[in-house]
Amino acid sequence: MARGSDKQPLRVLVAGGGIAGQALALWLTRGGHQVTVAERAPALRATGAQVDLRGQGIEAVKRMGLLDAVRAKLVDEAGVALIDSRGKARATIMANTSGKGRQTLTSEYEIMRGDLVRILHDATKDDTEYVFGVGVDGFEQDAHKVVGHFSDGSSGEFDLLVGADGQGSRIRRAILPEGLDPYWRVGIHMAYWFVPRIASDSNIRNTYMVPGGRQIMRRSHNPTETQAYFVIREDSEEASAVHRAPVERRQEFWASRFRDAGWQTERFIEGMKTSPFFYSQEIVQVRTDTWSKGRVVLAGDAAHCASPYSGMGISGGLVGAHVLAGEINRHPGDLPTALANYDRVLRPFVNEIQGEVNPRLLRLGLPMTQRAIDVFHATTALACFLHVPDLVARLSTQDRGGHWQLPEDPAPTAAA
Repeated sequence: MARGSDKQPLRVLVAGGGIAGQALALWLTRGGHQVTVAERAPALRATGAQVDLRGQGIEAVKRMGLLDAVRAKLVDEAGVALIDSRGKARATIMANTSGKGRQTLTSEYEIMRGDLVRILHDATKDDTEYVFGVGVDGFEQDAHKVVGHFSDGSSGEFDLLVGADGQGSRIRRAILPEGLDPYWRVGIHMAYWFVPRIASDSNIRNTYMVPGGRQIMRRSHNPTETQAYFVIREDSEEASAVHRAPVERRQEFWASRFRDAGWQTERFIEGMKTSPFFYSQEIVQVRTDTWSKGRVVLAGDAAHCASPYSGMGISGGLVGAHVLAGEINRHPGDLPTALANYDRVLRPFVNEIQGEVNPRLLRLGLPMTQRAIDVFHATTALACFLHVPDLVARLSTQDRGGHWQLPEDPAPTAAA
């Protein structure tokens, strides 16, 4: 009997060992398939900033049986304060912990990306083959197999290749028409890193607006570390190109843009030098009508990055893995049907979460003048005094994923 029939497990190669790739491995191995995850980094990339779970993403984690593990690692972030140059809170929006309605700026489920990566790895490492320090540089395929070519010069034969290799996906470039730009840009850039925590760093996230379309955020995730974020509105070629530059050049760029910003700017700039990592990116969405070609399919940010401002980036990756694995597990002998169903079922959800990002609203949160900042603070303070954010969150009938319902379980799961 040919491999890929209903009675034979599929050999699946996943390019990328991030959240979407590992979530997919969890569901596919539970479905009886043989999964290899090739991660270009030399070890598990259990680093990064704070992320959150919302709406259908929370349900996806629950169905994995990992909700208790996630709860044990949640970051204590009670809300978000808009502050002035003296660090005084002008307005504070608290998290919605009622269990009903919509999450606010802070989710009830805030977790460090590294902790979520480790939780998924612990849940998959016994049944999944992980290969670190090796990326998928290319592939070739026919009607019966796909051959993956690895960065160490080796090759391997598989039934399916999944590109879960992030926003800058190599796999996506290979299956899209040449010259097609999948990025939807909003003219915003972000950098983040860690600095030592000090006594005044509370469990309320600080957001400080600076004239010139700039913003600084501070949030603390453990007793010794604090996260620093610089955000800027800028459409220059320099801003778009700097994210590919050496780390020293990137740090120079961000320091030059913020050195006059006030508040705790100098603390954060000085902290760049000793941070265990420094990451910067252009805020984009990945929008493409093509998620698969033959025996190659995209997942997570490689397929449908929604951007951090959607609030659903991590949840979107978990939901996408849930849907893709479910269709593969239900149609292992008919991959064209499985991949077509994946697109049909998931596309409305992706459209919903990507549509949450409105460039005009984003620009309101990055004012160009001090007068506009003062108006924003006053308006938000009044809304908080009247409990508008809390009431809107609690009375909402849906979170950012809309009314779209997560399909049935992809495979049998342990109890949550």
